[in-house]
Amino acid sequence: MPTKHYMTTFDQMGLIEPILKALNEEGYTTPTPIQAQAIPHLLQGRDLLGCAQTGTGKTAAFSIPILQRMHADKQSGQMKRGIKTLILTPTRELAIQIEESLRAYGRHLGLKHLVIFGGVSQHHQVLALQKGVDILVATPGRLLDLIQQRFITLNDIGTFVLDEADRMLDMGFVHDVKKVIVRLPAKRQTLFFSATMPEDIQALANSILTHPIKVEVTPAATTAETIRQSLFMVEKDNKRNLLVHLLKDTSINSALIFTRTKHGADRVAKDLLKVGVEAQAIHGNKSQNARQNALKNFKDGATRVLVATDIAARGIDIDELSHVINFELPNVPETYVHRIGRTGRAGFSGIAYSFCDAEETTYLRDIQKLIGKAIPLEDGHPWHAPNMKPLPPPPMGGRSSFQPRSNGNGNNRNSNTSRPSNNGNRGSFGNSQKSWGNNRHSMN
Repeated sequence: MPTKHYMTTFDQMGLIEPILKALNEEGYTTPTPIQAQAIPHLLQGRDLLGCAQTGTGKTAAFSIPILQRMHADKQSGQMKRGIKTLILTPTRELAIQIEESLRAYGRHLGLKHLVIFGGVSQHHQVLALQKGVDILVATPGRLLDLIQQRFITLNDIGTFVLDEADRMLDMGFVHDVKKVIVRLPAKRQTLFFSATMPEDIQALANSILTHPIKVEVTPAATTAETIRQSLFMVEKDNKRNLLVHLLKDTSINSALIFTRTKHGADRVAKDLLKVGVEAQAIHGNKSQNARQNALKNFKDGATRVLVATDIAARGIDIDELSHVINFELPNVPETYVHRIGRTGRAGFSGIAYSFCDAEETTYLRDIQKLIGKAIPLEDGHPWHAPNMKPLPPPPMGGRSSFQPRSNGNGNNRNSNTSRPSNNGNRGSFGNSQKSWGNNRHSMN
């Protein structure tokens, strides 16, 4: 269980002056709950299992102690030349965001960090690696490519961070993650973060963590109180009309719209442009430059609407995003929590609209079961479908994010869920993950 009494300011955490100076320059004085819980333990070198929603400040929670511990090693002359910290993340956008955070918090430390990802030439990445790197932020594919080309070795890794583990599973990166983990030294600090904690993710955590501290800020089955949720029952063919109708509201300063597929994202963006709404789509089929430009335009306010798939949206980090719109409901209920968690962050309120057609009512039922309540229905709009009734949520509410799903016969497949346990054996990874390949979600 997490410690009950947490530090209320960064000054109380025993952080070194160069980091405190950088935090002050960034305008940070009060740690978020996950930072208050995690940083003291990570400074001591403990393994950590973190379950936290988007916008909780987890990047700083692991970046700050990593920077401080590495700075101490550097000052004592104990730091070797090779890569000492590896942060593995599923998407290019998220990798870039993490590297930007490292640069901000570590600006006065003189440590070298690099971000590598696919979709661009490896030339400049290789040049930077050859000059020496202390902290490497990487996506799995490009990392393995450069390992195979012998530009990277992981022999000196002292800290390994696996970020967004649930999204790694969704994107089908299980085999790449396995290949990376078997190359890591057995003696290391491991930090494991996931927004949701289904069985497969818990099993992965069990296999790579040793006596971890558990930090759970907001259970993955709950939604933030700062988000006002609304449900719109609408025929599939009328979703476009409803969206245009809602976007006439000038109080919608910025809207992140989710679709299930890349093609759907393109179609929605094009439909909005036709009626004069500034919109761009972002997904995996877009070029790296196109994705970065779309994100920049949205963050800068040049584009009012960004249409995204779940995976592509992982790099979006905007505190004052006013609205999230689920043009299509996700077929994985935990994804709903993650989507709407993009708004209502950093003390701001937010609004989440969800469109549901006849084919999506089962998705809606699963979502309402997970969050433990019915989403309030909005019927005062021109395209309300009165004959379409949302299925009532089952009597059982959302489960704790650290509790596994039932295997269908009333028993949990993993009866020991209070704390991951691998008896100190990191080598069990290969055997414990056989089920991963059969549990990918069909997300685009």
